Amino acid sequence: MKCMTIKKGVECALMTSEGCSYLGAHCHPVVEKCEGCDRTTEFQGKIYCKSYPEPAAKWERGACNFATHIQATVDKTGKVKINPLKASKRAARGRR
Repeated sequence: MKCMTIKKGVECALMTSEGCSYLGAHCHPVVEKCEGCDRTTEFQGKIYCKSYPEPAAKWERGACNFATHIQATVDKTGKVKINPLKASKRAARGRR
């Protein structure tokens, strides 16, 4: 349905016939960490996320999974964690 609160006329997955179904019944502006993301749009002089109604909550536990302006880091130590229980069973069967 189309948003009837802040982003009037824009398709919103949280909008129902009774109104906004998100807690607080409206979207929150983006936080400083969202600057540069391709998923932001401006409405009524404020910048909002197109994908999530409360961007600050996405950044509380690390990087936002919707962020297009950051790259995921990969551990390149080359070591693979092996489950010790599985390793002992493989050894018992004669496999590596």
